[in-house]
Amino acid sequence: MKQRVFQQVDVFTAQPYYGNPLAVVLDGTGLDDAALQRFAQWTHLSETTFLLPPTAPSADYRVRIFTPGGELPFAGHPTLGSCHAWLQAGGTPQRKDVVMQECQIGLVSIRRTPGSQRLAFAAPPLRRSAPGTVLLAKVAAALGLAAPQILAAQLLDNGPVWLGLLLDSPDTLLQLVPNHLALEQLDVKVGIAAFYPPEETPPLIARANREARAFGPAVKGPSGAAPDLEVRAFAPSIGINEDPVTGSLNASLAQWLMADGHAPERYLASQGICLGRAGQVYLERDPAGQVWVGGDSVTCIDGHVTL
Repeated sequence: MKQRVFQQVDVFTAQPYYGNPLAVVLDGTGLDDAALQRFAQWTHLSETTFLLPPTAPSADYRVRIFTPGGELPFAGHPTLGSCHAWLQAGGTPQRKDVVMQECQIGLVSIRRTPGSQRLAFAAPPLRRSAPGTVLLAKVAAALGLAAPQILAAQLLDNGPVWLGLLLDSPDTLLQLVPNHLALEQLDVKVGIAAFYPPEETPPLIARANREARAFGPAVKGPSGAAPDLEVRAFAPSIGINEDPVTGSLNASLAQWLMADGHAPERYLASQGICLGRAGQVYLERDPAGQVWVGGDSVTCIDGHVTL
């Protein structure tokens, strides 16, 4: 074992302790898979990452991403948090405006916003299909949803695979009390979204804050902008009953919802208020059709870990 540079980063927030925490080991060399997995289980965070020298010439670094239950080929908040930690530790990208990350799904471009801590990754290519009626019915039952409350559904695959659901209202979404054991037995990760109608946004936000299970900042968040979309993510099959803020899910939701005309070219998503968080995810589709997923990050712990 040796001392390795370590950071714990809060992602999708500019205010510490209101986003999704990520453990980042900035030197993962010489560690086997069992050691990586054991440390990820020990941190007990939704994800832990290990940075390594890249194998692709155009990449600035390589990352391996672990949940308590196994390795992921890609994930959004670990992408932004790992890049933030790498830059904070003195990493110098080959290009001034873009950091190139290598992970299991390939190369991921990360844009830097001048003068801020905000980064945005290019959403990986999405594969999607209609879910089977039997699976959809079983998931709806596990969530306590009636069929009319589900406006649309898609299986979304950008590395992680999610069953994406668009619901009739944020009220429906925020009141869900899932049967996590049933979802685990179905072996499915479920990402759920609902849009705030503009005329109803203020009372719904106030109600969401009152109903949150822990005290936190206003859902409006540091930017002062009210969210357009509310999101929740349930993944008990990989050891995460509810994820505070989920970049990969928001990426695939945006690609689906924008492509099918459910969402505008740019919107702000809120996630985590039922866990006392105030995550904010900035989604945008550029003129070339590329969806970008952005958020702030802040370092909460900076030191060393023995591994």
